[in-house]
Amino acid sequence: MSAFRIIANLNIVLIALVLGQTFAHAEQTNNKVIKLGMSTALTGPAKNIGQQLHKGSSVYFDKVNNAGGINGAKVLLLVADDHYEPKQTVNNTREFIYTNKVDALFGAMGTPTSHAIIPLLEQSKIPFLMPFSGASFLREKPSVKAFNLRASYNDEAQEQIKYLVEEHKHTKIGLFIQADEFGLYVESGLREALAKYNLTPVIVARYKRNSQDVESALNTLKLSGVTAICLVGTYEPLSEFINSAQKQGFNPEYTSVSFVPSFDLFDEVNSPSHIMVTEIVPNPLNCNDNFCTEFLADMQASNIKKPSRLHFEGYINAMAFSKAAKNCQFPLQQSCLMNELNSLLVTDTLIQKLFINTENNNKRNVYRSYYVNK
Repeated sequence: MSAFRIIANLNIVLIALVLGQTFAHAEQTNNKVIKLGMSTALTGPAKNIGQQLHKGSSVYFDKVNNAGGINGAKVLLLVADDHYEPKQTVNNTREFIYTNKVDALFGAMGTPTSHAIIPLLEQSKIPFLMPFSGASFLREKPSVKAFNLRASYNDEAQEQIKYLVEEHKHTKIGLFIQADEFGLYVESGLREALAKYNLTPVIVARYKRNSQDVESALNTLKLSGVTAICLVGTYEPLSEFINSAQKQGFNPEYTSVSFVPSFDLFDEVNSPSHIMVTEIVPNPLNCNDNFCTEFLADMQASNIKKPSRLHFEGYINAMAFSKAAKNCQFPLQQSCLMNELNSLLVTDTLIQKLFINTENNNKRNVYRSYYVNK
């Protein structure tokens, strides 16, 4: 069983996880500890995302620690709830870097939250590893030491527009967009993808983050004559939009980026709909690879009855970190860690299989999920 110590500090709650022992006991018996800081949504409308990512990573790190750690060092995963609000992410990140002295930031959730901590990342030069975001600034900003496994939002946008325009012959496409940096970065990718077909969005309607206030946007899109809508947001407002549209007799075709847990979105949709969600990892329930089998066995042993792609992504993130860190001496050096992580993309067979499309100029893989009418 994992042991937790809960540390309350104003609006921040840190859960220190070390398999089989408390952190205090770990310090007494073994001073080799690798600290990772994870700011994510554990409460609020996006909590399912953060909780599942954290759980998936924790399960893998549990196994690593139970087997003796990484070169004898236990992995201590500190997690702080930011409610998917940028201001709290800044507070959490500052605490991780300057109080907890973490070795790296790991598995942060969200684009607006990641965007808010750019000054901290640039100042501290701390590694920012496997964020749950496909925003371009995490790939194109050399002043930030970011490492990304997942495909970019531009990659996902191209797959969605290919699906809508080439495969389903839509030309009247609207956008339903979360009004923040997340929405802006995905919108940019969608516009770029549409431009390749000499198209532009018929209309762009926005809604406020962490809300389900979709009525105005729905009315705007319904009156616009669109036949397809690209959705950008979390699963609660998106499902609210789809269900409300159907009740009003408005039934466009939908796509969404992977930030939406497709399992959760599909569970909330209660009407016949056509939905395609782009994904950045395969469905572990339909995967016959040995690694998928290992993942499912570990989930079952941890009493996770419905393993999801989010659990799987968190698990893979922890696996990638562990593989890279194993090739570095303790104490962990940032330069070695970043070099080893980047080398996984070209030398590790499993990472390449999951994330790299070797038949398409080594672009990142984009998978699909489809809603099956209930």
